Amino acid sequence: MYARINGTRIFFDVEGVGWVPDGPILRKKPTCFVLHGGPGGDHTGYKPGLSPLSEIMQLVYIDNRGSGRSAVGPSESYSLENNVEDIEALREYLGLEKIVLHGHSYGGMVAQAYALRYPQNVAGLLLLTTSPSHEFIEKAKRIVEEKGTPEMKAIAKVLWEGAFSSKEELTLFYELMAPLYSTTHNAAPTEAERQFAQDARARANRSYQALNEGFGGFLRTFDLREQLPSIQAPTLVMGARHDWITPVEDSEEIAGLIPQSELVIFEQSSHSVVKDEHAHYISIVKDFVLRRIHETAEQPV
Repeated sequence: MYARINGTRIFFDVEGVGWVPDGPILRKKPTCFVLHGGPGGDHTGYKPGLSPLSEIMQLVYIDNRGSGRSAVGPSESYSLENNVEDIEALREYLGLEKIVLHGHSYGGMVAQAYALRYPQNVAGLLLLTTSPSHEFIEKAKRIVEEKGTPEMKAIAKVLWEGAFSSKEELTLFYELMAPLYSTTHNAAPTEAERQFAQDARARANRSYQALNEGFGGFLRTFDLREQLPSIQAPTLVMGARHDWITPVEDSEEIAGLIPQSELVIFEQSSHSVVKDEHAHYISIVKDFVLRRIHETAEQPV
């Protein structure tokens, strides 16, 4: 589905019903916007991994402007500020009141920024392997220097400079960096597993232009730390012990800054927690939503 909002066309998809029968009444489940990483990623990597969460929340998957199936625009429009404003415009377009934000990686940065700008519209935050400031970049550089192969170091330099020149080069980046992104990466896949990975890459429509805008520009100065203590929404911060791009100490820092937040560290995961510890991740999120968000969001009719 598409929404013409904020001067662009945003793709979104909905999984799960919003209202559920409960005896003689209907109860409203929380609506959760799923915000992808990148910048320049898309929503497809979260399906079907997040599908079990549709049992307790209505999920709205979103592709940022210029990414996935959303409309392409001027590269300079691919900004954190516009991503935040697009979320707000989509919330209004869908006639929603408060929303939950599930933000992974760069999506978590967008979620934090949205919660600071529109606190009255946030029912809860689910922040997965993300960071509060530009300092994650220097930390990630050090990890690549320590753990990366020569090929990884070379392609990571393209990321740091925001200098990808094609989708093919971006695909090569993710292929080379895969062992750092996931602790369960299989270096010797079967033919079926190789085909599955190829199909996943084909479904995705990553934007190297949006990624360049982030790492070559605004992510170098991004910093929300001074404002985070003002967030009052129920917040679950999820870090990963072996995360190379948004190191675990960044999740610890966010949790220390947001009052009454809860912190969970996935000890067996890298950046791809949903893949590395899927069952544990689903259990943690469901428990938090049911305890901290669900009761405040349910409205009998």
